[in-house]
Amino acid sequence: MGASGGDDVNAAIELPILTSLAEGGTPRMGVAADDHALRGAQGRATPLGRATQTEQLIDSFGRVHTNLRISVTDRCNLRCFYCMPAEDVQFMDRKNLLTFEEIEHFVRVAVPLGLRKIRLTGGEPLVRRDLHRLVEKLAAIPEIEDIGLTTNGILLADQAQALWDAGLRRINVSLDALDPVKFHEITRREGYEQVLAGIEAAQRVGFDPVKINAVSVRGLTEDQIVPFGHFARKTGVEMRFIEFMPLDADNAWERGKVLFAHEIIETLSRDIQPLVPCEDQDPHAPATEFVFSDGVGRVSFIASISQPFCMKCDRFRITSDGKLRNCLFSLEETDVRAMLRGGAPDSEIADAIRASVAAKKEGHEINTARYIQPERPMYSIGG
Repeated sequence: MGASGGDDVNAAIELPILTSLAEGGTPRMGVAADDHALRGAQGRATPLGRATQTEQLIDSFGRVHTNLRISVTDRCNLRCFYCMPAEDVQFMDRKNLLTFEEIEHFVRVAVPLGLRKIRLTGGEPLVRRDLHRLVEKLAAIPEIEDIGLTTNGILLADQAQALWDAGLRRINVSLDALDPVKFHEITRREGYEQVLAGIEAAQRVGFDPVKINAVSVRGLTEDQIVPFGHFARKTGVEMRFIEFMPLDADNAWERGKVLFAHEIIETLSRDIQPLVPCEDQDPHAPATEFVFSDGVGRVSFIASISQPFCMKCDRFRITSDGKLRNCLFSLEETDVRAMLRGGAPDSEIADAIRASVAAKKEGHEINTARYIQPERPMYSIGG
C-alpha cells in the first residue's frame, strides 16, 4: 500500500484483509498491487523475451525487480528453531561459497538490468570474515542506491563501525524476545546481552533507525508483544513483527502456530496506545508500517501468511553457493556459480537472470493446498 493511501484508506484496506486471511480466507493475489507495477513502466504488459540489457527485469505478472538478496554464508552462531536444526547442521564446504569478487561480478551484471538495492543475509552474515570488504566493493558501484544487512546481532558490536565506514546504511537485527530465558528457548544458544550491545553500537555509529525483526509464534511469543512495543518507544528502534513462515528445517510449521499481525496490532493498541498507519509507506516493501498515536514508536508487520504481498514483490535472490532464486519459496534454482567459474560471458549470466525472473510464479501459495515447502530451510536460502 503506497503513501498516497492516507490513514483512513490504510485502515480500511489493511486490517480487514489481515483478519479475513487469518480466519482461513482465500488470498486474492492481485488486490494489493498498484496498476503501475502490474502493467510495467510503460503502462503495458511487457512481453517476455524482448528485454535488452538496459531494460528492467519484469516478470510475466508485470512486477519490476530492482532488489537483490545476497546470502553470504549458511553458517550461523545461533540455532533458532524456525530456521535451523538444533544440532548436527550440515554446512556447505567453504570452497562452494561465492567469493566477494564473484558476488561483485554478479551484481555488476545485474545492474544494467535495473538492480538498485541490495540486502546481505545468511545464515549469519557477520560470521563471514571481513564482510565490510564486500560492502565496500558493492558501495563503489554507482548505480547501487541502497545496501542493507540482516544480522542476529551477536557480532555486531565489534563490526558496526567498520560496516558503517564501508558504506552500509541500513541494518535489521533479528531478536525474538526481550527476555534472556525466552531468547535461549528460541535460539537454543546464549547471546542475549551481546545482541542488545550490538543494537546500541549500531545506533551509536549512525544507523537510524535500527530495525528489529521478531518472528511471532503462537503459544510462545505473545508475552513479548507489549515489551517490544515499549522497547520501540524507549530506544527509537523500529519493531518489525514477522508472521511465522513454513521454512523451518524440522518441517514442524503449522498454521495454528502463526500469531497473526492483526492480533498483534490489537494487543499493542489496547495495552499501549492505538496504532496509526504511516502515510509514507513504500509500495514494494514487505512491511506495513504503523506509529503509535502520540507519534512515539514505529512498529511494522510482515504478514506473509495472513496478507501475502507477493504481487508487490520486487526481489530476487542468490544463495551463498551461487544459486539464483526468484522467490524465497521457489522450488527451482539456477546455478550461477557454475557460470561465473566456468568463464561464461556476462550476456549468458544476464540471460539467466532474465529467465529466472520471467519464470516467477504469482505467489507462494502457502494458503492453498498447492503449497510445497522448499527443500532448503531458511538458513540455506538466506533470509
